[in-house]
Amino acid sequence: MRRFFSNKEVILRLAAILLFAVASFSGNAEAQKNEHYNSPLYSPRYYEPSAGVSNGLPDQLQRVGIEQRLGEQLPLDTRFKDEDGKDIALGDLFKSGRPVILALVYYECPMLCNQVLNGLSGSMKGISLDPGKDYDVVAISFDARENDKPGLAANKRASYIERFGRKGTEGGWHFLTGDQASIDAVTKAVGFKYEWDDKSNQFAHASGIMITTPEGKLSHYFYGIDYAPKDVKFGLIEAADKKIGGVSDQLLLYCYHYDPATGKYGFAILNVMRLVSIAMLIGMAATGFVFWRRNKKPVDSGQ
Repeated sequence: MRRFFSNKEVILRLAAILLFAVASFSGNAEAQKNEHYNSPLYSPRYYEPSAGVSNGLPDQLQRVGIEQRLGEQLPLDTRFKDEDGKDIALGDLFKSGRPVILALVYYECPMLCNQVLNGLSGSMKGISLDPGKDYDVVAISFDARENDKPGLAANKRASYIERFGRKGTEGGWHFLTGDQASIDAVTKAVGFKYEWDDKSNQFAHASGIMITTPEGKLSHYFYGIDYAPKDVKFGLIEAADKKIGGVSDQLLLYCYHYDPATGKYGFAILNVMRLVSIAMLIGMAATGFVFWRRNKKPVDSGQ
């Protein structure tokens, strides 16, 4: 009996530790939930100017941003040029049945677009899923002037394939250019708003990436220039209807949920509490069964 109570005490202490851990994760999740964005370049918000009210932002930045269009269908019939200058339909890149990471950039951008692609490639290095096998990357230039410069797309693609450095994934990278009508069709569908700035001779635009389903429907938005590998991986698994990723990924995905307001995955405290409760019940039942077997007296076969 002494041993029984000792083990029971251990079980109770482990339960207390688990509950403390859950509470800590809950606090972190709440902190992430309350996170806000102050810059229109990195924000999920669309900064539409209010009548008669100035927020101090330049006029161009007042009209840029990313307005979510979750569930919206991409215009797959729009025509673009690929990195080799070949005319293709956007839908041609969705015939593989894989989810797609979509990045709207322009290849002569001196700063922000490179940071978007650098952040994306860095995040992709941090996950086990492979482009060309589990998903595809599609970068579309929103600068119509680059439609007559397919070499820009080819050079940009080659540089990021080299930067990614994972052999056998070359077929999963696609860098497109298009005319203004095609660009407008895509940017409107995804809610991407940008402006040309004559003073700087650059485009003013927000930064972020989107994930679509294999059918071309928008399922996730991630903002800024730094994308957590966990978020990107979970987004791809969900977009693929959990047809990619391992069992451990599916279990972890149960513990997190996507928050469209922040474009991040937060700790799903209720789901984790359910898992902890189930694990505790199974553990206690198993412990009780073991001690019941140990304390059970053997039946005397001679009686």
